[in-house]
Amino acid sequence: MTSTNHYHILEVSHNASQTEIKQAYRRLVKRFHPDSRQETANHEQIIRINAAYEILGDPQRRQSYDQQLIPNYPSARRQQRTAQAHSYYYSRRAAEEASVGLIDRWLKTVYCPIESLISRILNRLNDQIDALAADPFDDELMGDFQDYVRCSRYDLQQAKQIFSSQPNPPKLAKIAASVYYCLNHVGDGIEELEWFSCNYDDSHLHTGQELFRISHRLLHEVHRNVELIVNR
Repeated sequence: MTSTNHYHILEVSHNASQTEIKQAYRRLVKRFHPDSRQETANHEQIIRINAAYEILGDPQRRQSYDQQLIPNYPSARRQQRTAQAHSYYYSRRAAEEASVGLIDRWLKTVYCPIESLISRILNRLNDQIDALAADPFDDELMGDFQDYVRCSRYDLQQAKQIFSSQPNPPKLAKIAASVYYCLNHVGDGIEELEWFSCNYDDSHLHTGQELFRISHRLLHEVHRNVELIVNR
């Protein structure tokens, strides 16, 4: 075990559940955050708390930590997904040519529901941020924001299930690839918003907003390409 015990820093037992660890982390951040206006505000302690939660908040990293195999830095998950996406869609291009009816069915049963779900996630963010801006440290306002994040994660999961429910026609490979990247960016954005709801670090909020803006552009690109196919 390292010289700094992350469990002690978060004031939880070694057997604490992930929910208990997350609750303890949020409670400590509110106590020590420099912007919280509390007498206990402590920048150095916040650094230690964040470092501890980065390990214990992730079940896999926590297991490695318990086995004295703590990684030095998070793995590049987003870069790995990008490489996987290229491999995935190049292989799909080898599928047999789809008929007009198959293309139409994919657009109606896959693309349209996904567009509706993702648009619902993206279009609600600004209103949620405006509401939270009144007082980010207010438990009720933050609770509403966390509800939005949870609902967004659920909608994203539904969209991913729809996307994987049937193979895309080869002629729609470019559109399907854009949808795939859009879903990944939305997922990354939700993750950043969830981090913000735990530690009140504005950098996570700004990163989440930027990822959602990229998702908006990808979704718009998909919509434009779909219109070209439909009107062809």
